[in-house]
Amino acid sequence: MKTDDLPLEPFGACLLLSLPEDVIAVIARFVSPRDVCNLSLCCKSLCDLLDSERIWLVQCEVVKVLPLTEIVQWRIEISSYKSLCRFLVDVVKPLVGIWVHQNPELGNVVYVMPGFLSIVGCRIIPQEVGPLGIQEAQVMWSPVFEIVCGLDGSAMFFLHGKDVNHCCCLHPGFVMGIEKSCNALLLEVEPRQEKQLCSESSDIETVLLGEKEVQFPFCKLPFSHRRNLLHIVTSTNGIPLPDLSSSERLFPRSKEDEAVLLERRTMLLKMHKFGGDWNHMNLEDECTNIPNQVDINKLWRHLGFGSDLPNTDSGNQIQGTQKKSFSRYFTSGIKHILGRSSSSKNSSSSSMNKSSSRSETRPWNLQRFLSVGDSIGLSLKASNIKLSSYQGWPNIDETRFALYKLQIKNPVANQEYSGLWGGTFGWPPGKCSEDKPGKALFLLMLSYKESEDGSERLLIGTKILEGTHYGMHPNGSAMFVVKIDSPSFEVFPFDTNGEEFEHSYAGEGTSKGYGFRYPGYKPGTLYVTSKGLLMFVWKATKVVLTLQRLDLGELLRKGMCVSPLPPCLNFVYLTKSHTNVFAPERRRS
Repeated sequence: MKTDDLPLEPFGACLLLSLPEDVIAVIARFVSPRDVCNLSLCCKSLCDLLDSERIWLVQCEVVKVLPLTEIVQWRIEISSYKSLCRFLVDVVKPLVGIWVHQNPELGNVVYVMPGFLSIVGCRIIPQEVGPLGIQEAQVMWSPVFEIVCGLDGSAMFFLHGKDVNHCCCLHPGFVMGIEKSCNALLLEVEPRQEKQLCSESSDIETVLLGEKEVQFPFCKLPFSHRRNLLHIVTSTNGIPLPDLSSSERLFPRSKEDEAVLLERRTMLLKMHKFGGDWNHMNLEDECTNIPNQVDINKLWRHLGFGSDLPNTDSGNQIQGTQKKSFSRYFTSGIKHILGRSSSSKNSSSSSMNKSSSRSETRPWNLQRFLSVGDSIGLSLKASNIKLSSYQGWPNIDETRFALYKLQIKNPVANQEYSGLWGGTFGWPPGKCSEDKPGKALFLLMLSYKESEDGSERLLIGTKILEGTHYGMHPNGSAMFVVKIDSPSFEVFPFDTNGEEFEHSYAGEGTSKGYGFRYPGYKPGTLYVTSKGLLMFVWKATKVVLTLQRLDLGELLRKGMCVSPLPPCLNFVYLTKSHTNVFAPERRRS
């Protein structure tokens, strides 16, 4: 064989190119989107072949975050299945799940779920459910944030909130990075620069500053500076929602909803591109400035520092002053030790200089953070941080504007009770008294762990939401701990209400104790019915906690949307509270 007779493409590539597209689509189901991208880099022919819509439709299914019907529905408003797959892989898959914060004890449980060409963070309001039970109740929730998919698969962040006039607003921002295994969702601000391009069109582009260029990270600023920056930005860049009724509709319930949601999405894309002037613009129009930002010099003056933000040279002078101040302090100390201290007048002057120097250097880190840009805007970052936990509940830093992801495991063999459960106290389920027509909704995370001596397995029911008026036990405390390998022979103390009991296990449930350290456990039994209900019964008091598995996404889709809190509090309520901070919004389902 002559050299000219050899195929120009590698042998493996030629083999793939000879296969029908149907066969390649089947093969694509067994590889990841990353593998498809790597394979397309091998040669131009493979790149053209793997760039087909059919291949990327299959990859959207492989991600397993949306059913096929919704994937096809979303594609109508996005440029290609490849762009859609980018959004599903980079945004939807890492963020979908339950995110929490410690404060208050009766709130800050946020469920992130797919919306309409977006993902939505929904806070579950502490509440009561009526006699129809959880599945038939209108569960109340409040929007926290949205990330909308752009035409090219890009991510656009919006923080929900309420302004001083109690009008619902959206606060546009930027997604600054989402790690695939993220466990912390951080609300921050980001300095940005405007660079005038030397071109005929004189377009303005936004330069996103990478970590290497940022001299001082936001997370290392003092809490007071972080809080002030977030409050100033959110109080400036809020855009009022024009129609509250249509804006509350974030999930399609019928065919008629799709047209409304498409119109709403167009509105959001224009808000993100043009800011407050969105109503007078079209998506095809050019943007002549960077919207939704706060000028750094105005912000600096708003923080009470008087003049404009000093430039880098001023910063160097501050560093030099700091060094001189230390030198004077060191020299003065030596003179004092040697008994040759200067006169009281000189000492007073030196003290004043040092005091002045400290006041100059106090905002130095804030200046370093702001000096790399000329405007500042809202940002969202999803990171994987070192995080310890107790009984599945993360140990939370209460000074960060952050939500933390719960690692809720799906049921598998030998751990069939793992997952999210919801329920109320009382038996039979849903039965209410005349004087109290509603019952507090509890959400529990069930997980398994080995006992300290490793001799037996424990099933732990960790409380993540409590719908009462006052929290008796903190979020993350165990409602019960059951020895899953130790059967109980206690008889169910009430009429079975037609339920057939399959298993019962001995354990302990929290009683009149308080906090994590003193839960006050009392003996009890966990009963399992053939219909999948779990009932934990305290032996002494005969109190029953009845639980069932929940499809949280389905409950929220048909639930009741209520107005949010002010933007920063809406993302994470940092003030410690044992009472329901959403009390004005409380309604019975």
